[in-house]
Formats: sequence, C-alpha cells, structure tokens
Amino acid sequence: MNTTAGARALTVHQTTRPHGFPTPEHFAFVESAVPAPAPGTALVENLYWSVDPYHREMMDGEFALHAPLEGRTIGRVTASRTPDLAEGEIVFHRQGWRTHAVVTPQEVRRLPAFDGVPLSAYLSILGGTGLTAYVALTRVARLRSGEDLYVSAAAGGVGTATARLARVMGAGRIVGSAGSPAKVAHLKEHVGYDEAFDYHEGPAAQLLAKAAPDGLDVYVDNVGGEQLEAAIWSLREFGRIVRVGTVAQYNDPQPLAAPRNLTEIVEKSLRMEGFHVRNHRDLQEELYDFAVPHIQSGRIALDETVVDGFDRIVTAFLGMLRGENTGKMIVRSSAAAGAADA
Repeated sequence: MNTTAGARALTVHQTTRPHGFPTPEHFAFVESAVPAPAPGTALVENLYWSVDPYHREMMDGEFALHAPLEGRTIGRVTASRTPDLAEGEIVFHRQGWRTHAVVTPQEVRRLPAFDGVPLSAYLSILGGTGLTAYVALTRVARLRSGEDLYVSAAAGGVGTATARLARVMGAGRIVGSAGSPAKVAHLKEHVGYDEAFDYHEGPAAQLLAKAAPDGLDVYVDNVGGEQLEAAIWSLREFGRIVRVGTVAQYNDPQPLAAPRNLTEIVEKSLRMEGFHVRNHRDLQEELYDFAVPHIQSGRIALDETVVDGFDRIVTAFLGMLRGENTGKMIVRSSAAAGAADA
C-alpha cells in the first residue's frame, strides 16, 4: 500500500547551460504530487543519491533543460503494481535528483544484504565509484603485485577507492595528489597512501618526481593536464596510464595545454587507455566478491562525505566540484539519516 498519500515530490531540473563553473542558479527544485505507479511499475522513495563529476559534463548538453536529472540512487519500494518488485525492497536505479521515482523491474537492480555493509557503500566502494577503480586496476592497468601506482584527485571517490583496492591487491608504493595539506595528511594517515602532495605547491612534474623518485608503473588519471604530463615523465618503461576523467577541464572552456610530452609514450613503450564504467557492469558481482570480505574484515574502510537532506543535493554537487569532499560525496534523505541514527 502506498503510504505517501498527501505527500509531495521534489525533482531537480537544470534550467540553463553553464559557461564555466555552475552555480545554484543553473538548477531549480520543482514540486509535484508523488507519482502513482502504473501497471507493471513500482514507486520508489529515494534514500541515497550520488553526485558525480560526470554530471558536470552532462550539464553541457546531455541533460535536458527543464526536466528531471538522472543519477545513481538507492531507494525503497513503497508501492508496487508488478509482482517482480515487492514493497519494502531496496533497489538501485538511475532516476536520481528526485525524491520519488516510478520504475520498471528492468530499470532497477536489487541490492544484496551483506552483514556489516551499509547501504551507502553501494554508491561508493561497491557502486559505480568503486567499480571504476576496480576496472581501472584489474582490466585496464592489469596491476601486478608490487607495482608502484600514482593516482590524481586521490582524495575523491575514485581516488580513495583506487588506493583501498590497490592496497589489498598487493600494490607496491602508492602515491597520490590532492588539493590541500589537510587532504594530503588524510590520504597518508587514513587511506593508505605511502606519499601524497598538494598539487598547488609547485610544478606537478617536480612534486611527483620528489614523491616517487624511483619512478612508477601505473598512473590512474582523474584530472588530465599537467598531472598527466608529470606522470608520463615519471613512468617506467612499459608503464600504463588509465584515463578515468579530466576534472581539470570540466569547468574550463579552454583546452588544456598539457600534456606536451606525448613522444615519451613512444620512447618508453607506454600504454594509455580510457574507458567508461558503463561498459563493464558485468563485473559488478565480481567486485562484490572481491571487496565485501575486506569491508567486513575492516581492511577496506568506507571513504564517504555524507550530506543530509535532499534539499542540499545541489550544494553537495557544487561542493564536490570544488573538492570539498573526502571520498565519495553522497546525499542522504532524512528518513535514511534517522534510520542510521536509530
């Protein structure tokens, strides 16, 4: 039975295209009645929302204006008109940036219940963020035990997940870059990085050479630009570069000047490859099998910045773009927060 009678739903729409860094004025909260499920569908009340760097790219054209935005979300089925989705089930789907969504069984994924694993983990280390790191290490870089690794944007969701997974995979020295001294300290004291540096403190090539004087085998690139150039200089022969994203350019309409040393890719026999995690969803169960035992044992901790209240989802998104998060930025509903505090 639908228990949301009389309740109101909120969705977030994009109203204009940004030129440079987005602001709250590029978004609007739209209120409506809670939608009713049609035959063959179910109503989901959303509990957790993921805000991700790729959303900034989609704002430039892939998000339709004046329409609900999309994003990774976890919610509870509150009313169902299909035998394939029972009321009370917890599901993952992509109709984010809204408090309620009507879904078909084909549009959701039921989430397994693992002892000691909170729901938020399915948006961080066990979600698209963790899967991105897992694919980068196992399928693209093919990280081998003892190999040395460099990760840019190391304090973000993918950056922290990469270090956590690489450590239990037997990586050698793990080096990261971040945007503040506090984040550098956090990476070394809590996430498992052997060395880290604040990229504001000087030329990236010099900072990386100091942090990894003996060179590197793998670079997981989340930013592009100067740090990609620095990594090319530091990589050993037959090193691998995994291109995950280009955060350095998301809010800058001007193309990046770096890297200017692409000839080194030939000279060192380096390999550079990018990927979309959407093409590797078949590895989701493999990620669970690998990571869950380490989460349960405490060897892999969750790196999450949780913002409470759907009304703060735009604030959380903009904060993530400014680097205000450590680990994965997640928005939590008041109902989920109350359950977690109970």
